[in-house]
Amino acid sequence: MNNKLSRREFVRLAGLTSAAFLTACQRILRPTPTVTLQSSTETPTRLPEPSATGLATPSSSPTSEATHTPTGSALPVVYRTSVIDADGLMNIYNALGRAATGKVAVKISSGEPGGHHYLSPELIAPLVQQVNGTIVECNTAYGGGRSNTASHMKVMQDHGFAAIAQVDVMDAEGTMSLPISGGSHLQEDIVGSHFANYDFVIDLAHFKGHAMAGFGGVIKNMSIGIASSTGKSLIHSAGKETTGFGRGTPQNDFLESMAEAAKGVAEYMGEKILYINVMNNLSVDCDCDSHPAAPTMNDIGILASLDPVALDQACVDLVYAAADGGDLIQRMESRNGIHTLEHAEAIGLGNRKYQMVSID
Repeated sequence: MNNKLSRREFVRLAGLTSAAFLTACQRILRPTPTVTLQSSTETPTRLPEPSATGLATPSSSPTSEATHTPTGSALPVVYRTSVIDADGLMNIYNALGRAATGKVAVKISSGEPGGHHYLSPELIAPLVQQVNGTIVECNTAYGGGRSNTASHMKVMQDHGFAAIAQVDVMDAEGTMSLPISGGSHLQEDIVGSHFANYDFVIDLAHFKGHAMAGFGGVIKNMSIGIASSTGKSLIHSAGKETTGFGRGTPQNDFLESMAEAAKGVAEYMGEKILYINVMNNLSVDCDCDSHPAAPTMNDIGILASLDPVALDQACVDLVYAAADGGDLIQRMESRNGIHTLEHAEAIGLGNRKYQMVSID
């Protein structure tokens, strides 16, 4: 029996999954996160107006209790630039102060054939080449142009990535298991076996909407993205199967499984990983969609952090702060997307409070 889904079936399933979730759990409008020098907490506050610097004015001073950090600990820093070009990407990487050394994997989304919102080779080439990086991906669990290694490699060539660096479909020769501590659904994350070949990971994500997760950023890029095709099925089914697409999985269980898989990658890499979100082409649909909706909001910039939870939270907050973010907000809320970050913080992947620092 063929358990692969076509792209059309995948998008239809996303709608069915969300509908089932919302029917079972009466829809709760997510409170507006706070865009401040600290991110939203369990008790939401009203969105402040952006300041003249492009950063938001803090509504209150964070406390160690509210931030879930020990007394005296600094909040994670999220760096931001409004410049979305190769220089802007290099500058945001340098701001992190963590050099990518050894054999470096640069994890992007290669983009489904037919789509056109994925990160451009021209944007990422100088960074990838400076660190002598290999652009890495894993095969998908649905049908389409990236469900097997041969077709996926062709996509990497057609989309221009093979022209700027070495490319690697990491599950081309099998899988490996990463242990996950403290998970509610997953005890392991199944990733491509080639993942063991790399000393350092640059998690370079295109932040945008997503038909099933509500949004995708660095957490999704290193959970679903680094998982092998079987690992993707494990995440979508909340640990119940390694084939198929998790039909009937409760929405929150799926979102929590993404956070848990991301924790497995983060713990495996330790301090040999960094995180970058590019906030352009802000469609409600992901780069895995061959016919994504056109963006209805303006580009925002490039953000980076050593804390993946803080980074994704900052990007969510900036969408809420944008005057034209309504469509993407609706997509995130309809899928309860913020719950991925709630669970990620709860299991110790990172902190939803942060300091925002502009490098412009």
